[in-house]
Amino acid sequence: MAVEFAQAWQDWKAEREKTLADPYGWLALVSLDWLEDSPRTYPGLPGRWWQDAEAAYVDPDGGELRHEGALLTDVHRFELVNSGAGTRVTAGDVEIEIARRSGYLIRVHDPKAPVLHDFHGVPAYEPDSAWVLTGRFEPFDEPRPTTVGAVVEGLSHVYTAPGRVIFERDGVEHALTAFNGKSGSGYNILFTDKTSGVTTYAANRSLSVGEAAADGTVTLDFNRAVNLPCAFTDFATCPLPPEGNHLPFAVEAGEKLPYERVN
Repeated sequence: MAVEFAQAWQDWKAEREKTLADPYGWLALVSLDWLEDSPRTYPGLPGRWWQDAEAAYVDPDGGELRHEGALLTDVHRFELVNSGAGTRVTAGDVEIEIARRSGYLIRVHDPKAPVLHDFHGVPAYEPDSAWVLTGRFEPFDEPRPTTVGAVVEGLSHVYTAPGRVIFERDGVEHALTAFNGKSGSGYNILFTDKTSGVTTYAANRSLSVGEAAADGTVTLDFNRAVNLPCAFTDFATCPLPPEGNHLPFAVEAGEKLPYERVN
């Protein structure tokens, strides 16, 4: 059983690192710029870019830009959800991501990025079944819009919190605010603990939790606690955990501080 548990974790870790090594993923980021109210150019990028209160805009201005495969020939408008998914414009070998984080930003994903080129996996604690805990999901009366800070000073994110996940560790009960899962099911928990800033990334880690059973039971496998993109690159705007999501003990499980952040 222990061998099967370790192998399942190794398979998960390999898939996780394969995703991180995507040539247009988070490790491929090489720049981040906040759009301004007036059209302007950015070094190395075609077109002129700007924003207003509702949307971001690009004028190809003779440059070759494509969105969803279609060549842009005139001014294009992008109205996105704040703190939600971005969209991408292709320019040659790079992809320009447009995202809304209060204001609009553009960041460039380049498959020749140094961080991506030098990536050789994520350090992690050895898998330990003792860190697979049973908890229960306690829904709020109504889902709560929850504002959290960000690793970028002055920026905030708003997410929907459907409830809390409650579990025991060494006879003590702990409660963590849960956001909706990124895949549309289950939950996502941002947290820190006593390893944060010591052996793990200081700002946050993330734990995905599956849908609750009929009786509210959930499984928390801290062996699969992962770093957010900001742990690897300065060009991410990751959220901080909501108030109260600090665990007063060391979660010696899951991903450690990335090699890229070790001095």
